Amino acid sequence: MSLTRPAPARPEDARASRAFRARTLACSVTGAAVVALDGTVLTLAQPALQRDLHAGVAQVQWTGTGYLVAVASLLVLAGRLGDRHGHHRVFALGSLGFAAASAGVALAPGIGAVVLLRVLQGACGALLQPATLGMLRTAYPPDRLTGPVALRTGAIGLAAAAGPLLGGALVSAYGWRAVFLLGVPPTLAIGLLALTVREPRRPDRTAPRPLTAPPRARTGGDPLGALLLAGALGLLVHGLVTLPDPGAGGRAAATLAAATAAALLLVRHERRAPHPLLPPALLRSRAVAGGLAALLAASAALSGTLFVTTYFLQEVQRLDPFGAALRVLPLAVTMVLGAVLCPPLQRRLGPRGAALAGGALLTSGVLVLARLDAGSGAAATGLGAALVGAGFVTLMVTATATVVRHAPEEHAGVAGGLQQTAMNTGPVLGVATAALLLALVPGGGFVPAHGAALPALALLAALTLPAALALPPRADAPGEGAPRRRP
Repeated sequence: MSLTRPAPARPEDARASRAFRARTLACSVTGAAVVALDGTVLTLAQPALQRDLHAGVAQVQWTGTGYLVAVASLLVLAGRLGDRHGHHRVFALGSLGFAAASAGVALAPGIGAVVLLRVLQGACGALLQPATLGMLRTAYPPDRLTGPVALRTGAIGLAAAAGPLLGGALVSAYGWRAVFLLGVPPTLAIGLLALTVREPRRPDRTAPRPLTAPPRARTGGDPLGALLLAGALGLLVHGLVTLPDPGAGGRAAATLAAATAAALLLVRHERRAPHPLLPPALLRSRAVAGGLAALLAASAALSGTLFVTTYFLQEVQRLDPFGAALRVLPLAVTMVLGAVLCPPLQRRLGPRGAALAGGALLTSGVLVLARLDAGSGAAATGLGAALVGAGFVTLMVTATATVVRHAPEEHAGVAGGLQQTAMNTGPVLGVATAALLLALVPGGGFVPAHGAALPALALLAALTLPAALALPPRADAPGEGAPRRRP
């Protein structure tokens, strides 16, 4: 039996590989940042949109709810499409569709058209988001993923910080339609760039390929699984969004019950499907499960805490939106700085140690904010916000890199879809929890020190600690479901 060594890499192959990774990283970072920016600027545009289109509050709320339901329903299916047809291709489709839908919203004549186009924008965002991680998984070796993921996370933090300031300036100067035009040029540019990206030939692929087809070509579809998952996630998000509304308790409970029923049917179907939408090897990985749980709890705690803190600063301390944004600016600063420091922190402490540190910082930050009262100053708010930002970014980079690294390459899209599902469902859960607890303490709920919302969210943040224990102790620890080197 003879062994054939891979041909040595040629200089032109090395240059092509560097160009491929640079273009992939540009698409991934820009796509993730644009989606984050779109989510933050919309909130400031809603009051002006309502006045201009003579719409009701419930109609305007559906501009956000419709988007969230569409995104949550389709993320995993979009990841599977990327696994089967190529992440760059699916990313390009999502980016170009997102640009077209954004332009359509800016030109919409009425609130009905805005809601429909926002749902379409959510569907395109669902195609775009998992591909931002799937592309990185196919472009970088597993041991070099933390740096690109950290850069992507830093861009998200920077976009989230700039969103309120930029959105307020655009709405004040040009009206709400300018907010939706903001995302058209970058998504159009990266969509066209993704269409030009071609994966370079690798030296280990010069030998004849086996007669069996690669996993992506052999994997069949699972339309029923996709439908059940979309229904379960869509009903869950819709139920959580409507739960805090006065008088909507019965309707929300029925929606959540329907989501539970759809989830149970999904579990039963996936166990019997010959080619399940959710690969068993991926779901059995402790590292993947722990990373997803940490992301869900961390994003819920962050969003719920920001929701309560924003109301406190504006309704109790009577700050204007810009002044409130300045009070919590340390959160964005530590997110950007933390994204830079996460790769060396993981090399020193390992994924488990870094995630435990992030969970401790996040929980501490929420507890600091939970002690705020009407007389609290900017220093106390800034300290709590800085701790929350540092803890969240550490958890996000570490858990995301672990999920993507421990997913087989042929399931990178599904892993990205699950990661984005956790990151999109968590905020809905956190805000719903905060809104319910604020309503239960109407006299002092807006003052964190007198309410129950932030202490409950601190407990939610603390759930990241047991989830972190499921992560591998070292970055090179394979764990279950980890990618193996190919012969």
